[in-house]
Amino acid sequence: MTTDPRTLEHELPPDEELLPGEVRRPDHRSERPKRVAQTVAAARKVLEDEGPGAVTMRRLADELGIRAPSLYKHFESKAAVELAVIEDAMFDIGDVTHRAIREIGAMGPLLSLLTAYRTYCLSHPNLYRLATSGHLPRESLPPGLEDWAGNPWFVITGDPHLAQALWSFAHGMVVLELDDRHPPGSELESTWRAGAVAFERLAAQKQGDGSGWDA
Repeated sequence: MTTDPRTLEHELPPDEELLPGEVRRPDHRSERPKRVAQTVAAARKVLEDEGPGAVTMRRLADELGIRAPSLYKHFESKAAVELAVIEDAMFDIGDVTHRAIREIGAMGPLLSLLTAYRTYCLSHPNLYRLATSGHLPRESLPPGLEDWAGNPWFVITGDPHLAQALWSFAHGMVVLELDDRHPPGSELESTWRAGAVAFERLAAQKQGDGSGWDA
């Protein structure tokens, strides 16, 4: 039986106590049929190794040793295969970041979250770009997946707007680093730490006096 790629070593035990504001990991819709799981795994491997241009139905069929029309028995289009890969990526990133806000070590929860996010995304550049670029057909994702995947940013900040701003900072930093767009000699570790300090101060201010962000 093919291993379901939506289950990772980073996944928290289902009975682990939630942190304040944390939500429970959504269930997978069902275990994928063998051929579906094989196709998604092949698509992810080709994507990560060679980039999005290499992911075609013909190429996936070649990887599986079948004819391309056979894939359409399981997926109506390449976009449907890509959506399954995006689903996997969201489970992966959610597992990594939920674990990061629990295993904070000496760096503190916010920097722990940023570090885990940066490390995972830079290690999977093509997967990350697919999962975070272009239109997202939210209605086709498992219920609650997007909210759960983004939940650690809220847990750390305690405010939905600040959480969105923090993720936007992290996403922008990752994309700029992937594109090598920072000026030569930039000390990115210091930039990430500076961002963490700034958002920690904002979160403390928000939690301390309940002020809004309009001032």
